[in-house]
Amino acid sequence: MTNIPNAPAPDRIPAQTPGSGLPRLSTTVAGAPDGPGILLAHGATGSVRSNYEELIPVLAASGHRIVAPDYPGSGDTPRADGPLTLDALADALVAEAVAAGLDTFTLIGFSMGTAVSVRAAARHPERVRGLVLTAGLARADARSTLWVDLWLRLLERGDYAGFAQVRALSGLSTEYLNALSPEQLTAALDPDPSLPPRGSAEQAALVQTLDTTADLPGIAVPTLVIATTLDPLLHPHHSRYLADHIPGAAYAEIATGHLPMLERPEEWRALVGDFLAEHGL
Repeated sequence: MTNIPNAPAPDRIPAQTPGSGLPRLSTTVAGAPDGPGILLAHGATGSVRSNYEELIPVLAASGHRIVAPDYPGSGDTPRADGPLTLDALADALVAEAVAAGLDTFTLIGFSMGTAVSVRAAARHPERVRGLVLTAGLARADARSTLWVDLWLRLLERGDYAGFAQVRALSGLSTEYLNALSPEQLTAALDPDPSLPPRGSAEQAALVQTLDTTADLPGIAVPTLVIATTLDPLLHPHHSRYLADHIPGAAYAEIATGHLPMLERPEEWRALVGDFLAEHGL
């Protein structure tokens, strides 16, 4: 369980989707008990803490109730016994929200979490009130597939120094990476094998196979798509595709690499907060 500073003490809700084949998810719950619901979906090889640690207290302070599960192999969630599927992961996240007392909620997804969010909205339309999709994709292209192939090869070999280098190159904009101090660069390239989530390989493999293109035209809730225009991993054309194919979706851009919560956190949080306020979510 992740303890989020400046927010009410979170609770762990041990839920599991029957028949999903997934381990029990470790879930952070924070914010106002009766506030509008927010369900967070993090990115592949990430975690609730790495993607949303600073957003959760902001949402809690605005009166929301936040449910934030860690995927299998991230945070305190055990690693899955086999490959992940998008349907099972989407259903498991929705089950966590329901177990935490949310009948309806807005999904905020980052990177692979955007596909999880879209699939959850397609499978559970009665529960999803809105979507915020940052640095996402509907289907991997050749470039992102090659990046993921490289991640998987390095993880298989136990080359954690190489994995750290590849994550920095694919996750950070050129401008941000070149501006790091020597100490910051050393920290970013830390080869500690405990740093990548245990389930990084399964999560990365799911990126290569997911496909939500058929789900997009049926999305019928307010949606904000945020493109990261300096993203080396997922080119902004992925976000433009999402915005073009989700009816009525709003579109915004941030001049950042793949990690706006790291490079431009205040700008990213403002876009999310303004959208939620505009639609009463």
